Amino acid sequence: MLTTRTAILYTCAVCLVWALLPSLLFPNPPLDVVEGYAWGRSLALGYTKHPPMQAWLLEASYWLTGGGTYGAYWLSQISLGLGYLCIWQLGRRMGLNAAEACLSVLLTSVTFYFTLPAPEFNPNILQIPVWAGMILVFHRALDKGRLADWSLLGILSAFGLYTKYFAALLIGTIGLYALAVPHARRHIAAIGPWVAMAVCLVLFTPHLIWLRETDFLTLTYAANRSQAASGLADHLANPLNFLAGQLLNHAGLVLVLLTGFGANTVKVLHGLKSAPAEQGNSSTSQETRQDRLFLLWFAFLPLAVVLLASAVTGNAFKQMWGTPMFVLSGLIAVWFLRPALSLLSERRALYAAIAVQAIFLGIAAGQAVLEPLWKTKATRIHYPGKEIAQFLESEWQSRMGTPLAYVAGEMWSTANITLHGVDRPEMLLDGDPALSPWINVQDLRKRGLMLVWTGRDSLKAPGHLARFYPDAEADGSQDFSFGRSAAIPPVTLNWKIVPPDQVSE
Repeated sequence: MLTTRTAILYTCAVCLVWALLPSLLFPNPPLDVVEGYAWGRSLALGYTKHPPMQAWLLEASYWLTGGGTYGAYWLSQISLGLGYLCIWQLGRRMGLNAAEACLSVLLTSVTFYFTLPAPEFNPNILQIPVWAGMILVFHRALDKGRLADWSLLGILSAFGLYTKYFAALLIGTIGLYALAVPHARRHIAAIGPWVAMAVCLVLFTPHLIWLRETDFLTLTYAANRSQAASGLADHLANPLNFLAGQLLNHAGLVLVLLTGFGANTVKVLHGLKSAPAEQGNSSTSQETRQDRLFLLWFAFLPLAVVLLASAVTGNAFKQMWGTPMFVLSGLIAVWFLRPALSLLSERRALYAAIAVQAIFLGIAAGQAVLEPLWKTKATRIHYPGKEIAQFLESEWQSRMGTPLAYVAGEMWSTANITLHGVDRPEMLLDGDPALSPWINVQDLRKRGLMLVWTGRDSLKAPGHLARFYPDAEADGSQDFSFGRSAAIPPVTLNWKIVPPDQVSE
């Protein structure tokens, strides 16, 4: 039942449906997608919030789709598809047969981060193929010792750091494994690991230079937005909260296993195994022990480090940061349940995985179609970004007679104008050139900009804009409704046109 063909058909079908559904039903992209498109509009070696890879890929998709925003949903599914491929290959390298490798992919695909959050193509989603690929290539490098594998590991490491600095956690985990585990430590005397480090450093150096030139903008921004501990209780509550969220992330995986084992679940829980343990020769047994350690190391050490960091600092880590840390969950489950898999109905497991996917797809479709009919709070995917951008561009052009080149304000409002505007104005975050160092200040002063902010009773520019334009008052104010929704209050957008001769120094 579970074969290579099943794995291919299942993953292709799941990725295709998850790409098509938001492409057809989402009126506006999610938060991180809109932000990424806004960053990518100004190609740079880094951005205020993240390294540049997600924004670069989104900008490439914008041009490849002729200005469409649906490319983000396909980028997400390409990322997940590559992740599934790496998981499959790693399982096969570790001796799993086709059915076991297929089950590993099924179980991975129903963990939460691979389902409902997937349409929001962000650095967390993009890390999935990076982490899975790095673990696979490292395993292959330890086995074969080929320079090509070590070089590829360096390339993937740099790609990961360009995606999100969180990839440093996996790089550190790899380094610790190479130092602590005897069969890996012998490679340190060879050239391979040093080539990997050199390749990574060379490729990542341009971003390091950019960080230095911008006074470590990305790190400073992250530090300013971090949630520090408010008391001793946070040192216990925050790591426990993060751990609980990650366990809940695996509810779909547990459901598929329970369905697959059915009445045999009790036998499995009591350790009754119908399949004999592996009886291979001493070398095979040694390889099995090494692979078991490898899986446990990469499945749990990154999580342990995050929990320890949260406990020591008391900081709250966002649940979505766990997205790439669990690419091995399906493999771990299959590896340790392997002696009992003869008790599992492959057909029921497959149908359960399809059912879990259908449930999450139904939730996503409901969010897109039904939420505006009953929800009273504004939702990102129903934000009237296109209407707002077109209206503000027409306001600018009617007064200034030129294309709108720059827009300043808080992230969400300005990013939507940057994405949906015909002229695609560049975003000046919070009106502060220091937060958007890629902006050409001389060109800004030559062409002027538009200030935007939200609020029905906020005709004066808010604090972040008042720092640079203390006396600014709105030139106009307009309400924009959330599609067909009568329950969600309209968003009130205020704007102020700043002519070239009045741009703040």
